Amino acid sequence: MTEQHSHRFERGTDGPKVIVVGVDGSDSSLRAAAYAGGLARRQHALLALVYVQPVMAAGAALGAPVSETTDEIAEDLVAQIRQATEQNKGIFDVHWEFHTFRGDPYGGLVKAADELKADAVVVGASEQAGHRIVGSVAVRLVKAGRWPVTVVP
Repeated sequence: MTEQHSHRFERGTDGPKVIVVGVDGSDSSLRAAAYAGGLARRQHALLALVYVQPVMAAGAALGAPVSETTDEIAEDLVAQIRQATEQNKGIFDVHWEFHTFRGDPYGGLVKAADELKADAVVVGASEQAGHRIVGSVAVRLVKAGRWPVTVVP
């Protein structure tokens, strides 16, 4: 009888190896990125910073340069992250990558977490009052029940 070893992906066996954090430039998302960075550093995990570029067909129909605007936001976020990394070099050493996905924030983060084989997802708490009624991205991620989700205020 031969023993076969399975090479299947197994989530969270020795602590997180990939931590996905959603960033959009808001204060709460930047706090989430800082928190996730600390987790990644302590766990020697990859920090995957994810910006989901919104697809706004209505804005595009009105002639608004939506993709250029969201590309600028993504570039600005990368610049902010690089600057923070340089300022903390040697003190706060973490392996990180920046990814952009297109779509709604929830769908983009789900796709990112699936594709990057995330062990954990970190997001900032919603700062929009309407999300208390409809449900924030964080609540939807928790309800999906596919990853441990940390919501940073």
